[in-house]
Amino acid sequence: MNRPSFPVTRVLVTGAAGFIGSSVVDRLLADGHEVVGFDNFSTGQEEFVRDAVRHPRFRLVRGDTLRLNELTEAMAGVGLVFHLAANADVRFGLNHPEKDLHQNTIATFNVLEAMRANGVPRIAFSSTGSVYGESAVIPTPENAPFPVQTSLYGASKVAGECLIQAYCEGYKLEGYIFRFVSILGERYTHGHVFDFCRQLLENPRNLRVLGNGKQRKSYLYVQDCVDAMFHAIGNGAALEEPHRVSICNLGTREYCEVLNSVGWICEELSLSPSIELTGGERGWTGDNPFIFLDTAKISGLGWEPKLSIEEGVKTTVRWLLANRWVFEKRG
Repeated sequence: MNRPSFPVTRVLVTGAAGFIGSSVVDRLLADGHEVVGFDNFSTGQEEFVRDAVRHPRFRLVRGDTLRLNELTEAMAGVGLVFHLAANADVRFGLNHPEKDLHQNTIATFNVLEAMRANGVPRIAFSSTGSVYGESAVIPTPENAPFPVQTSLYGASKVAGECLIQAYCEGYKLEGYIFRFVSILGERYTHGHVFDFCRQLLENPRNLRVLGNGKQRKSYLYVQDCVDAMFHAIGNGAALEEPHRVSICNLGTREYCEVLNSVGWICEELSLSPSIELTGGERGWTGDNPFIFLDTAKISGLGWEPKLSIEEGVKTTVRWLLANRWVFEKRG
């Protein structure tokens, strides 16, 4: 068992069968915590919690964050909540605008109400670099002004952050808000690396890329992401006087163009397809053409990522090749 990053307690993880959530569950169990996994399996995978469900300190609750009674019951005796459940479908958000409101904002309100009912003192929240919109400040620090929001996903996460801040101030809770860049790695089932791999496995000769391929993005390996969250919580980054919430950007000190990642993917697949670019600097409404977060704050706490973006992309491709069943699950 690893040395725990923070005092051992009972932890509830929403989205426990998801990509990041299941990785957090595994790390919590390895650190000696008792874990309640909460998931409705709308996008979560049974396979991702296969080992956890056999662990004596893990309990799986099949519940929905939109049902407050289920959350409240599951949260009894918990000392910390990792709220990781969310709708992350940025690209198609305008097709179903209510989904971001319900699954991201209202669900976060329900988590906070269940915490209040049970006297749970701490919450860690997976937010997003999308809250910065198309920032004029690059790299973008945590105190950058929020511009006009360009995606319903980003707007719903801003609302969730604000609810957490207000609850922490009003009810004396302790909050950790983590603004991620895109996360890559084992159990990855959503995003451009997934989409490109699926396209190339179906048609190795051609790859369609939305936009001009010059969109600049930053990505973070999932285990580095988990390390960063645990490191921040364990180093007391929560209370920033006079407030009770810590906001940390999580990412690398580098970025790449989408066409760079295409090259790495094709290298791993040993393919040389023709590239079809749809044109324009955005692949869709809300596709930020340049995402690069300032990570000086988390670095100042002594954390640095272990994998580069290229290594993260290639690791992800290798995992997808070894687990092709995920393409069938996503249909």
